[in-house]
Amino acid sequence: MPPTTPTPTLGGPTPAPHPLGETPPLTDRTGTRATRATRAREALTHATPALLAYLAVRTTTLLLLTVWAHHEHEPVWPILATQWDADWYLGIADHGYAHDLGTRYDANNLAFFPLYPYLMKAIAVITPGSRASTGLAIAVVSSFVAAWGVFKVGDHLHGRRTGILLTTLWAALPAGLVQWMGYTESLFTACAAWSLYAVLTGRWLSAATLAVCAGLTRPTGIAVAAAVSLTGLLTLLLTLRRHHRFEPRVLAAAIVAPLGWCGYVGWVGLRVGRWDGYFAVQRLWHNELDGGGYTLRRMRELLLNNPTPQLFLVMVTLTLLAAAVLFVLSVWDRQPFALLVFTGVLLVIVLGSAGVYFPRARFLLPAFPLLLPLALHLSRASARYRALMLTAALTCGGYGSAYMALVWPAAP
Repeated sequence: MPPTTPTPTLGGPTPAPHPLGETPPLTDRTGTRATRATRAREALTHATPALLAYLAVRTTTLLLLTVWAHHEHEPVWPILATQWDADWYLGIADHGYAHDLGTRYDANNLAFFPLYPYLMKAIAVITPGSRASTGLAIAVVSSFVAAWGVFKVGDHLHGRRTGILLTTLWAALPAGLVQWMGYTESLFTACAAWSLYAVLTGRWLSAATLAVCAGLTRPTGIAVAAAVSLTGLLTLLLTLRRHHRFEPRVLAAAIVAPLGWCGYVGWVGLRVGRWDGYFAVQRLWHNELDGGGYTLRRMRELLLNNPTPQLFLVMVTLTLLAAAVLFVLSVWDRQPFALLVFTGVLLVIVLGSAGVYFPRARFLLPAFPLLLPLALHLSRASARYRALMLTAALTCGGYGSAYMALVWPAAP
């Protein structure tokens, strides 16, 4: 087996030699490595505080939503499992995709990527309950897998405390309720986080496989593919230049990573009979890249020209501005190249779109590396300051999530 190839980090920490990013696995007296199951249990034990923190944040938000919904005489189940995008995914699982482009706006389900609804359809065959309950279960389970992946990235780069704080901050985002709804954000973040972790630890084929899954989950899966492919190509060039060694696994990963996203986009083109079929579908959903002009106009209108802007839209705007600032800080901190590519491409797509404005805080949920500067700052702060900031994050996130679900009249 060829040696693991380190990935470029643009000045970031050198990746740990062991794939788990921790101490080498235990060995018995004969020198045999501990089983994979043992190593997995050790890794899970190491991540348990982060997963418990994630569970505490999500449970608190759900309790707040339940109490608020009871006061408003609103049922919680439809909010979580069957409304808005969840309804579109249920429709795909029940009836499949449209056969043509059509001309109706906001009506073609080919805009929604297939992995989540097809998982829902497949798993529902062997589990009790409705497809809606299966879809919600997939989202909740995926959210814990995602939280574990988020922790692993933070722990690998800056230690266990930072990993726990990064996971907690990700759980407490203002649109964090979507992590426990019938949406794709949890599944996508799970694929993205573990793919990025695999890149950081030199597990190239795993990174590419997860990038393919991410590319079949959301349109922004191209950001994960770009992170794997560009980092792989850069690693390949650096290895050839410095060590005169060719790494076929790295090249294979760079080639394979975009195949999920490209495969679905190509399939849509074949289905509707035109090469730009997927992009034509997106135009019917008012989604086109315009370089950020529409985003800037909406921000100016909400923050400067509108004397009474809607609270949810203000929250979305502040989230977008904070994300841009955090990306600059991430570059300043010289985060690993793969993380910068992922968050950079994601920001370009979200900020550069002329599409609907109000779901953009949700679109940025998977961009967890943007929270690393905050997690690092909190890890070095006093315990009192850290508790105060986390309490504030939990309060704002819980209120924002419940407001998004119960007061805001459109999709999250």
